Amino acid sequence: MEKRPGIALVWGAMGTWRMLAHRAVGGVTAGFLLLAAPAMAAESPAELISGFRLKHGEVRVVRDATLDRIALEQARAMAAKNDLSHAVLGPFTRRIAPARAGRAAENIAYGYESFEKTLGQWIDSSGHRKNLLLHNASRVGIASARDASGKRTYWAMVIAGDYEPKPHKGKRNKEPLVAVKREAAPASGLKSSGCRIKVLSLCI
Repeated sequence: MEKRPGIALVWGAMGTWRMLAHRAVGGVTAGFLLLAAPAMAAESPAELISGFRLKHGEVRVVRDATLDRIALEQARAMAAKNDLSHAVLGPFTRRIAPARAGRAAENIAYGYESFEKTLGQWIDSSGHRKNLLLHNASRVGIASARDASGKRTYWAMVIAGDYEPKPHKGKRNKEPLVAVKREAAPASGLKSSGCRIKVLSLCI
């Protein structure tokens, strides 16, 4: 089964975005996920992610309905267009807004049918690994979808935290908040808008 390198996307608490391309060993990696947990599964996707986080000093995450929906929409859109891209449904800043999180990151991938193997590829990629270990993350959304042929599975994972930021009395938010987005070079067989750096002024 074909696997492709992927892209990791992360949004910092102050609105700073970073997108990093990494070639994982023997698999595809990128950034988003929604997977229905089997009734008798030994470990759910959230538990697998939490286990990895706990080993590295971070707290557990739980499944979140809003993040699941965001991840599912992303996975379905990538599968429908056969396009491994964070931008297939528009900017992540807009897509993640309904979650009302202070910080968030997303991983996407295609190739493996199981979440456990996909997670292993992300762990082996430094950018995706950092997203999995997002500091103060407490919720996660995971999804997968197959393309029209039924032979390629796309994955999306959204992880988020800082849902209750401390208010700064008497201080206004710093403006502008700047997001930097870097897209990876096109991979063989995938649609891509090419390499570019885009700087957006955000007011979140």
